[in-house]
Amino acid sequence: MNKVLSRLLIFFLGVPLSLFLALWKVYNHLPMHILITVISILGASELYNIFKAHTPLPPKPLVLTGVGLIPFFAGLSKVLPCITGKAFPFGNEIVTYFFITIAIVFMVIEVFCAKDFKESNSRVTGSVFILLYCGYFPTFISKLTVAKAGTNDASGPLILIFLLMVFLCDSLAWFFGVLLGKNNRGIVRASPNKSIAGFIGGFLGSVGGGIIGYLVFKNTFEGAAFSIAKIVITGVLIAAAGIVGDLIESIFKRSAGVKDSGKIVIGRGGILDSIDSILLSAPIYYFCMATFMGIVFA
Repeated sequence: MNKVLSRLLIFFLGVPLSLFLALWKVYNHLPMHILITVISILGASELYNIFKAHTPLPPKPLVLTGVGLIPFFAGLSKVLPCITGKAFPFGNEIVTYFFITIAIVFMVIEVFCAKDFKESNSRVTGSVFILLYCGYFPTFISKLTVAKAGTNDASGPLILIFLLMVFLCDSLAWFFGVLLGKNNRGIVRASPNKSIAGFIGGFLGSVGGGIIGYLVFKNTFEGAAFSIAKIVITGVLIAAAGIVGDLIESIFKRSAGVKDSGKIVIGRGGILDSIDSILLSAPIYYFCMATFMGIVFA
């Protein structure tokens, strides 16, 4: 019962707060960029602790600094033009360049600073993966803050729809699983409590969230190539990515022998326990908006 109450509390407080930040466009979503950077660092700290149980890694301050710099510069590239009135050099590609540069720096440090090389493979691959997972993947949300549908600013509605799809996927997956999943669990070894009913609920939630968001903001997307069919396809892909993201984090925790990634979120565990679906869904959503829907990110 306590777990149910905690989930409901987080849903009714966390969801409105997230949606408010999505629509708060001050300095091109500055509060959202700050939140993304903070969450990236906290998530990286948790993932570092999980990996450290069995995987040698470089010093934690080095990894967290590298992770934090990626969403920081992603946000800076979106906020600075609002202040200076000038386009940021390299545009959206600065984020990819920065990710690659920091990954190379990690490798160079290993080459010149390692006392021996017996554990070099683990240190390099572990640190670069944390960089990718917690630093680079969240920047696809940052890219949404410069979205245009024709001549309309579509940034707020796109972020809101994305969060709505992910939240409803997670919430309905849990609800359907509790209500209808008792006799169809155990289909995935990584998380035996997951059920077929839960997966169905997740897909319905994601698709439903996308359709609701599209109908509410339909006028905003008049200059793009939106349609209900494309929203349904996007919803299915987001749900699949979100479910896989949740299962991947389950694998990380099982490998380390821990139940939760941390204790920072009441009733949920750690930051990663709350954003695992978002991390894998964000790149998929960005791809769908740019490819299916004709959204321009500039």
